Amino acid sequence: MIGYVTLGVSDMGRAKDFYTTLLADMGAKLLLDMERIAFIGRSMTEPMVAVCIPYDKEPNHPGNGNMVALQPGSKEAVDALYRKAIELGATCDGEPGQRIPNQFYGAYIRDPDGNKVAFFHFG
Repeated sequence: MIGYVTLGVSDMGRAKDFYTTLLADMGAKLLLDMERIAFIGRSMTEPMVAVCIPYDKEPNHPGNGNMVALQPGSKEAVDALYRKAIELGATCDGEPGQRIPNQFYGAYIRDPDGNKVAFFHFG
């Protein structure tokens, strides 16, 4: 159902490097780069993360309550993405752990522009 999620950024080069490196282990790559906006994912027919300089050319602002949630496939993959994000310059917004017993395992980061991203696994 979701085609893509867009995150406003202040530095396109930094954002593209962050997300292509972070999501590479999930099979993602830079699919389309139109200078002001770039799409990162496995294919143009699957959900993607887009990073962009805001259309109105005003400074980007992470929305309070807005979050992108990525499902890498296992608790171990959640842990690995969390560690990789921190290594790439993200900040912790919730260390990996079981949130709902035997149901929801998650970790939360803020990317270099302050956008909130969750990595999660059900089951």
